[in-house]
Amino acid sequence: MPYRRHTHYLSAPDGTRIAYHTHTGDASGNDTERALATRSPVLLTNGISTTENFWRFLVADLERDHRLVHWDYRGHGLSSTSPTEDYALRAQVEDLERVTEAMMALGDGRPPHHVAFSMGVRVVLELYRRRPELVPAVTLIAGSPATPNPSLGVPRVSRGRVRLSQVLEGLTPLVPRTAPLVHAFMGSALAYPFGRATGLLRARAPRADILEFMAGVRRMDPRAFWLMFRGLLEAPPSWDVLQELRVPTQIIAATHDLFVPLREMERMHALLPGADWLVVEDAGHAGLLEAGDEIAARVRAFRRARGV
Repeated sequence: MPYRRHTHYLSAPDGTRIAYHTHTGDASGNDTERALATRSPVLLTNGISTTENFWRFLVADLERDHRLVHWDYRGHGLSSTSPTEDYALRAQVEDLERVTEAMMALGDGRPPHHVAFSMGVRVVLELYRRRPELVPAVTLIAGSPATPNPSLGVPRVSRGRVRLSQVLEGLTPLVPRTAPLVHAFMGSALAYPFGRATGLLRARAPRADILEFMAGVRRMDPRAFWLMFRGLLEAPPSWDVLQELRVPTQIIAATHDLFVPLREMERMHALLPGADWLVVEDAGHAGLLEAGDEIAARVRAFRRARGV
């Protein structure tokens, strides 16, 4: 989906160039940023490898009357790869901190409502731990404080044996060898039917959007992806942050999410019983696309009900 947007860049201390995009909607002209400055701010944080089209339903709804920004992780979209290969969770959180401050500086100084998807949930929760004043409200979509959960992929090894970090480090040299095979499969005609057959994608997952996502993954630097994935698995989970969360909170889960099972999201809701809670039927991890209109309507309703 082609967006109307203004793109800005900022530099991290290690030289990584981070891109963030202000959606302009129907606003136009040289004074667009100033015209949008007084609108209520919303900041979108992706999942790992997620392409911006995952947000298209939410963008179409909120850009009409909000100051809406999304940003690109290191090695994603228009952001550069890290010259120091720093893809730790801490680095992502610090990048989000800088983007949030830049968004506030270009606007009217108010911190934004943070909307996070998948891995972005952990990034936003860790920003709250680090700088709670920058996070006045959160919407957490298809992501838990342990996303990705090591128990769903590389298991944690018991004490006295090889540690997880050593296992992941040992696998790193295989990345450039396996990446061409993965890219070839994702670029083939088999990829979408495979996702449907395995249950990763539901019937209402738009084929064009999924193909755009796969093309985006193929454009990514495979080493950057792997090091970011390693950084997430090696970082301690963020469950303890939920005990400190004192802002309007919305949790959106999907019944058929194989990456972040419903039970993980229900555990979050049990720890935050006052949160706005939505379970999207017949949707999986791509729920932002499979049930985009429903999610966008619920996010708007949450903002209205909580006075965000």
